Amino acid sequence: MSKYKIASVSYLNSKPFLYGLKNYPFKSEIEFSVNTPAKISNQLLNGEVDLALVPVAVLSQLREYHLLNGFCIGSNGPVQSVSLFSELPIEKCKTVLLDYQSRTSVMLTKILFQKHWKLFPQFASTEEGYEQNIKGETAGLVIGDRALALKHKLPFVYDLSTEWKKLTNLPFVFAAWISANKIPDEIENELTKAFQYGINNIDKVIAEEQNNYSGIDVNDYLTNGIDFILDDEKIKAMKLFLTYLKEIEI
Repeated sequence: MSKYKIASVSYLNSKPFLYGLKNYPFKSEIEFSVNTPAKISNQLLNGEVDLALVPVAVLSQLREYHLLNGFCIGSNGPVQSVSLFSELPIEKCKTVLLDYQSRTSVMLTKILFQKHWKLFPQFASTEEGYEQNIKGETAGLVIGDRALALKHKLPFVYDLSTEWKKLTNLPFVFAAWISANKIPDEIENELTKAFQYGINNIDKVIAEEQNNYSGIDVNDYLTNGIDFILDDEKIKAMKLFLTYLKEIEI
């Protein structure tokens, strides 16, 4: 039987899941890899992996999808790692640079501008190193570990999970474990145990990672910024996000 291929982002917010994948004693044959959200999304869409922790915007591109129940990268308030940064108040910014690494955060940014702030700036695609261009009337969306490192370096920071909650009174789901095909029962059972094992040992994850993230409060981020449990409220939020995707001007 061929190995069940799993892909995850390598950001700090995925470390409890990766800890579970590395340390749980699997009986099933699995292999896992890490990459950026955009690249993992393409792997899932192209059938190169069986299950992936991907931005929820990918759901709109799949004819059929299956969620690994119970787990996600979500937030119910400030997430800290998905933010708009600027030197000026957002209403004075004419251009917004969009992070090239995640489609969900890009779509969330556009939803918030149209439905929450009622602003219509020019959006610009980016490539590596674009953060240095966030200045003057140019704001920038930055996600992941780079956002955590940047949050004290610019005067205006708009946490997108916070702004989404102001708009909807709901939490937000940035990424979920998604498969294009039904997840085999034995794999689902073992992954559920593995991911719960990682979350249950989050203190060990924090101890392992703190030295790798200078200037970032890993404990605060993983225990207060990120909510790993996919519950009914987050599923409701996911559905609303997908509805908004159909309504906004991309």
